[in-house]
Amino acid sequence: MDEPEVDEDYQDAVLPNANWENRKFIRCDFSEADLRGLTTRGCTFDECDFTKTDLGDSAHHSSAFRSCEFNRTSLAGASFSGCSLLGSSFADCGFRAVSVKDCDLSLASLAKAVLKGKNLTRLRLREANLTDADLREADLRGSDLTGARLLGAVLRGADLRGARIDANGLVHAQLSGVRVDLDTAVAYAAAHGLVVD
Repeated sequence: MDEPEVDEDYQDAVLPNANWENRKFIRCDFSEADLRGLTTRGCTFDECDFTKTDLGDSAHHSSAFRSCEFNRTSLAGASFSGCSLLGSSFADCGFRAVSVKDCDLSLASLAKAVLKGKNLTRLRLREANLTDADLREADLRGSDLTGARLLGAVLRGADLRGARIDANGLVHAQLSGVRVDLDTAVAYAAAHGLVVD
């Protein structure tokens, strides 16, 4: 891997369709940069700022975005495959046509995110902040939501079969029409004070 770039200023940079491999960035500022069509493979971004960055149609493979800030970031058409987004924060981002596959979003903040109808299968969302998130009709089959904060999250019509989710999370979310497996149904009943014999 190349030497890390630390505290570099990429603010307002225009680098469309760039191809980065095995690069390491620490506390770099990419705010308001044009990174549309960027491809990353094996890169790491630690505590980087992507505020108002254009990452539309970008593709990220086995890259890590740890404790990064995505505030009003354009992510339309972006794809993340085998990536870590551990502890990153997403605020006022558009998730239209975003693809996230085999990724770790543990401790990520997706409060108020609009993820309606998204394919979120087999994601690691342990202790993620999904407060007030719109997850209507989302496919969360096989995802790990252990410890996720779901206060006010709307899961109407979502598919939670095979997902790992705490009873506490079930109590706080809006679950009308959610598809669950038997284990989740029993956990939900127990969370609401029922005794299942």
